[in-house]
Amino acid sequence: MEKDAVRNDLLLRLRRIEGQVRGLQRMIETEAECGQILNQVAAVRAALNKVGMIMFQHHSRDCIIKATAPDGKPESIDEIVNLLGRLIK
Repeated sequence: MEKDAVRNDLLLRLRRIEGQVRGLQRMIETEAECGQILNQVAAVRAALNKVGMIMFQHHSRDCIIKATAPDGKPESIDEIVNLLGRLIK
């Protein structure tokens, strides 16, 4: 996927997440059922995880390309591993 297309996809996803969070706020204000609120929290969390994975996929691809270039640095691979570790916590 082209860089601009990825950026646009991520922005669209984040806007949806923003709307979901506002919806959660309204649900809490109106004292919606706990089960419904928790379902929405899970949906927001899943959507954020997807954004994180898309970001990781594209960032790691760039890092790997740079790391495997003739003048690349092996530290780039360490950076990728560290990012993945933070993402899956």
